[in-house]
Amino acid sequence: MSITLIWFRRDLRLEDNPALIHALEAGGRILPVYIHAPEEEGEWAPGAAARWWLHHSLQALGGELARRGAPLVIRRGPSRTALEALVRESGAQRVVWNRLYDPAVIRRDREIKAALREQGLEVKSFNAALLMEPWAVSNRSGQPYRVFTPFWKASRALGAERQSPGPSAPAHLPGLSGAPATESVEALDLLPHIPWDTGLAATWQPGEAGARQALARFAEKALEDYDRGRDRPGRTGTSRLSPHLHFGEIGPRQVMAVCTRARERAAGGVDRFLSELGWREFAHHLLFHFPQTPTRPLDRRFEDLPLADPREVPFEAWCHGRTGLPIVDAGMRELWHTGWMHNRVRMITASLLTKNLRAPWLEGARWFWDTLVDADLAANTLGWQWTAGCGADAAPYFRIFNPVLQGERFDAAGDYVRRWVPELAQLPDRHLHRPWEAPAAVLRAAGVDLDRDYPRPVVDLAESRRAALAAFEHIKARPKAD
Repeated sequence: MSITLIWFRRDLRLEDNPALIHALEAGGRILPVYIHAPEEEGEWAPGAAARWWLHHSLQALGGELARRGAPLVIRRGPSRTALEALVRESGAQRVVWNRLYDPAVIRRDREIKAALREQGLEVKSFNAALLMEPWAVSNRSGQPYRVFTPFWKASRALGAERQSPGPSAPAHLPGLSGAPATESVEALDLLPHIPWDTGLAATWQPGEAGARQALARFAEKALEDYDRGRDRPGRTGTSRLSPHLHFGEIGPRQVMAVCTRARERAAGGVDRFLSELGWREFAHHLLFHFPQTPTRPLDRRFEDLPLADPREVPFEAWCHGRTGLPIVDAGMRELWHTGWMHNRVRMITASLLTKNLRAPWLEGARWFWDTLVDADLAANTLGWQWTAGCGADAAPYFRIFNPVLQGERFDAAGDYVRRWVPELAQLPDRHLHRPWEAPAAVLRAAGVDLDRDYPRPVVDLAESRRAALAAFEHIKARPKAD
């Protein structure tokens, strides 16, 4: 009897899962497997918030597989050793998986594929995570794109928006009658030992069912107004699908299909949101072609950018939302509590760290990596390098987000700041984003004692802007190498 081993990784779903589809079409029995080997991802092993998500997502997937007749087998790495053992124990003739695109994982998967094929196994991998493979899109010179707009135009011309999802999850799966031994999800020790995760549990529903609900909720309530609402952190104007997409609980083809059906009633919102899916594709395109960028700037001039003395950078105040700049502090507290931050606020907080405080962008990227439930190497790298001015299609270095003006523009009524910085909740709107300028009587009436209840700004915005631009002058004339 034919047996196919399906290696689940960050494709934790049963619907629109190409590896699962292939295994079922091959006939015979299937053996679903998850191998825990974070050490194989190098310095970008999942952070604390992502491990929390993974725990619950694996529980959800395991439950769905068991109900359908094919329980999930969990093993520890090394991945090649675990796969070879499972092939021997099960008698599998075939191993299939869906591709990942992080540089360390690409190297590992190539080695495993070659080794298993040498042993006489049929081994195939598939695309479940992207609309287009990173190598499928190139400019007229055959080179990778570095600017988003022409990249997305070329991707659309190649059919990125015409991708259709695969079939729904089957009601029954032909599992093995005697599956190999398995570890439990709990044994992987993914959850925090100190219970800091209550905010995550109150905010998210990891798993395929949660992903479908999030997409349906977004399509029904926010998609139509997405073009206007996506920049307002005080309202639910974004999809919040990023962690579900990262863990593969839903695929971009499924998202594309739902959005396309809504185009007639929500054309502006759909077009804008699809371009955000395109930005996700662009991030993976860049990571694949420039695998050095998680730790090195794409624009190599920035390796010589003069930075502030690390001893003078208030990094801890930035991490924990005590900078004295309300929208920055709101964002960092939202991140700590929920494992997520609104994208507009991600840019504001990153700009403050890399430009006003002149800290290394990689320090911020690592903090986000540990605290975001949607920590994705491609997206995290692109986002930080974009804001720092050193990546592809980057914001010009002289574009420095003023957190006061950004707060007054995008959180004018103060809903966002008042939620996450409650010590300022009683301040009137006109003083909410610059409490240090409020008259003493206004502060007293709002119950705010600066320095005791809320800090003054850790940096002078105007002076630090001038210092950042002066630092850029130091490298501006150098050639852009990569």
